Formats: sequence, structure tokens, C-alpha cells
Amino acid sequence: MNFQYTEEQQLLADSIARLAQEHYGFEARKRILQSAEGYSPEVWSRLAELGLLALTLPSDQGGFDGGALDLVATMETIGSALMVEPFLPTVGLGARLLAREGSDALRAALLPAVAEGRMRLAWAHDEAAARYDATRIEARAEAVSGGWQISGQKSMVIGAPAADRLIVSARTAGAPGDPGGLSLFLLEPASVGLTMKTLRTQDGQRAADLSLDAVFVADSSLVGTEGEALAAIEEALDFATVLACAEAVGAMKYANAATLEYLKTRRQFGVPIGSFQALQHRLVDMYIRAEQARSITLLACSRVDAAGRGAISTAEKMRAVSAAKLNICDAVRHVGQEAIQLHGGMGMTQEMKVAHTFKRLTMLGQQFGDADHHLDRYAALT
Repeated sequence: MNFQYTEEQQLLADSIARLAQEHYGFEARKRILQSAEGYSPEVWSRLAELGLLALTLPSDQGGFDGGALDLVATMETIGSALMVEPFLPTVGLGARLLAREGSDALRAALLPAVAEGRMRLAWAHDEAAARYDATRIEARAEAVSGGWQISGQKSMVIGAPAADRLIVSARTAGAPGDPGGLSLFLLEPASVGLTMKTLRTQDGQRAADLSLDAVFVADSSLVGTEGEALAAIEEALDFATVLACAEAVGAMKYANAATLEYLKTRRQFGVPIGSFQALQHRLVDMYIRAEQARSITLLACSRVDAAGRGAISTAEKMRAVSAAKLNICDAVRHVGQEAIQLHGGMGMTQEMKVAHTFKRLTMLGQQFGDADHHLDRYAALT
């Protein structure tokens, strides 16, 4: 396959890189992390102006009908700059679900607002006992007059503190682990009965644990067909997973570049430590791991897009996604740890961007399924 960007993708990549250089220096990022919002509204607006928030949305709702491959450059830059804007929760999960499962009214009301940067979304699906199993959902939605009442707990909802709307999964039938009976609902964060405990992840992202106590939503807030949301959930998870893989590739690129620069400037015994052959070998291994990760990420993105067109089966797409995530899990651990070790003790200090990159790489290795989960899924699909 072709590993080069198209002209349009390269121009987009260059635009994003300039945005990161102008607004996402390391000191600027630290100020953004400490802000009340936890992200930069200015950068979010610029992402909308560049068309990035609309890139994968349907054209009838202000989008450009793009796919996962079209977002690779975006996600690599987000990873390299360690951007904390809620791009993945909004575009990779929330908007993806609405575009594919939402009613015409919901799509018309929300997707243009997402494209213009006026709407941020978060997806509340994970639960404490689920362990990456999309079917192990205990939250329940009971039908009442005019709508539904949702009760349950949701864990580690990335982007929830900044979200204007939440998409929540709940059971309308069946027991945890059953493939049927899952439904999706659109909620407002200020809904009566919804309690949000905000937190920060170790890499600086804003997240929240949600407690829902008989939260009422109208019938119009049901996203998709009642009880048949599993296929949409798995599709959105695969889409978000390959985007997270691309973000990890960008973060590894920065870690490698920063480590190379350090080895060229740090001196011992009167010479740069980069002249030591043993360290050169370790750096080469880091570059190989990152390039392998990029190659399989591009393959997985192409498979996600092909499955969306109906060109390949869902099983083939899922195998490619799990293979990519499995490779990423191994690569981020190797590259992240080597970058810290080759920087020495100073690599662990918060004054070094490589330390923050290591944290982000560690989180990306766990997000949307760790190595064990994806190895099991790959084996089950083979």
C-alpha cells in the first residue's frame, strides 16, 4: 500500500503542524493543562476553522465524508504536540455514533454544531467491571411515559467535563454480557439525577466518573434502534482505536526525535553520548518500532475505511484493528521506556516534555483495550 500522504492530506498535515507550533509549545501546553477548561478554546476554534472537526462527518451535515486515513496526519500531530483538546471523544466517538445511528433530527441539530466547533461530545460507556468488554454493561434504562429513566455508573469518561452532550450506553433488555439489549441515549450534563465526579488522568486529560440515578430522557434522545446498539458501539470503538494508534505514532515520533537530539548534545568523557555504539543501537530499535507501528496503523485505518464502504467484512476489519493495537501496545512501552532511560534521571522530571510524552504513551497503550484484550480478540476472530 502507499504510505505517503495525498497532496490534500499533506497540506492538512502542514496546517496542523503550524497550528501546533503557534499555539502548543511546551510552556503553553502547561498553561492549558492548568486552565479551568483543561483545553484551549482558541485551539478548538482553529481546529474547526481548518475543517478538522467536520472532516469525517457526512456531507449532508456540513462534513466532508472523510475516513480514518484522512485523520492520520491530524492524530499524529495531536500526539506529537500532546494536545489535550477533546478531539477523539468528540469526532472519533460521539460524532461517529450520531452520524451513523442518530435520527435525522438529532443529526441536523448536533452535527453541524460539531463541525463549527460549537458542540463537544463525550461517550459514557466504560464501567468498572467491564474490562474492555463492550457487552458487559450494567447500567439500565427503563421505559417510562414519554421516555426513559437511566440508572447506573460510568467510569473514566474522557472529555466529559468539557462536553456539551453525553452519549450514554445502557441496557434496555438482557444481562451484562449479552450481545443484545444495549441502547444509546443522548444526555445533557446538567440532567437531574446525573452526578459527575471530575478527575485528571495521569497524562493531564480531563475525565469524569458518572453516577446516574433515574435520569430521565425523552424518546427523541434514543440514538439508533432500541436494544440493537452493539454493532454501532463496536464500529465506533474500532474507529477510535485506529485514531488512538495514529496519535501514539505521533507521540513516538516526538520521543525519538527528542532522544536523538539529547544524545547529540549530552556529553560524557569529552564526546557526545550519541557516539556510543550501544546507544545508537537502542535508538535504531526505537525508530524501527515506531515505523512498524505507523505501517500497521495505516493498514488498520484503510481496513476501517474499506469496511465502511462494504468492501471487506467486519471480521477482517476487526482483525486488522486488533493487530494494530497489539503492535502499538508493545511499541509505546518500548519507545517510551527507552526514551526515559536514554535521557537519564532528567527524563523523569516534569520540566521535560519527554516525561509527559511517556505518560501519554502509557495511557494510549491502555485506551480502548490493552495487549491482552486485543490478543484475545484477534485469536477469536482468526
